[in-house]
Amino acid sequence: MKIATWNVNSVRSRVDSVVAWLKEAAPDVVCLQELKCTDEQFPKDAFEGLGYNCAVHGQKTYNGVAILSKRPMEDVTPRLPGGDDSDDHARYIEAIVPAAKGVVRVGSIYAPNGNPIGTDKFKYKLAWLERLNKHAKNLLALEEPVALMGDYNVIPEPEDCYDPNAWMEDALYQPESRAALRRVEYLGYTDAFRACGLAEADAATTADMSRIRAGGISGSTARSAPRTAGWYTRSRWRASRARSGPARGRPARSPRGWYLP
Repeated sequence: MKIATWNVNSVRSRVDSVVAWLKEAAPDVVCLQELKCTDEQFPKDAFEGLGYNCAVHGQKTYNGVAILSKRPMEDVTPRLPGGDDSDDHARYIEAIVPAAKGVVRVGSIYAPNGNPIGTDKFKYKLAWLERLNKHAKNLLALEEPVALMGDYNVIPEPEDCYDPNAWMEDALYQPESRAALRRVEYLGYTDAFRACGLAEADAATTADMSRIRAGGISGSTARSAPRTAGWYTRSRWRASRARSGPARGRPARSPRGWYLP
């Protein structure tokens, strides 16, 4: 199974590029982040025409996540558990995707940015990541393969950005943010991107883009290009006990030069 993730940064603006890339890469499952549209505005027809089923959790102007799958999805669940009624951010959607043997539970994640630090936005970021930690722990108890994919808006290591000193006062690089992401890993998840040996290969592209690869199986360079990988891919984290074949992956570079209207 080929799974991919892409912080598309306005799916309606990039629909032609997404369609072209889907035709080229032919992933089985795609997680999209930062849709910046409501469920009704999501361009389902374009993707359904390629044989994809669409699960969408949208929001006007901001945020928004989706999962596209060539296989019918089950147990589609929007929103991360643990929030209250005031949290209307569309940042998480999860679904079960049938595999050749069994199923894979896939989550598409767009974590809060958290800037500026020292504000309620940063507190919200940390609280949201703690909710993710609790949910990720509960998913492991299901004993299913899990891929938690997306843009975590965290710089885990200095090599994950072009200039660490430039990010010292940014929420993405704060010790609290990095520790929150590490706690998810320590539950028993694997950073699939590093496990595939792709971190160094992606570093040059990250530097050239003058952007960071922010957190998740996405990275913020994924705003210009998707990531693809084999079994439970570049979820930033995949369940380490969910071993159903080799993990292989790569950043998709061709879309970076495509035209954005």
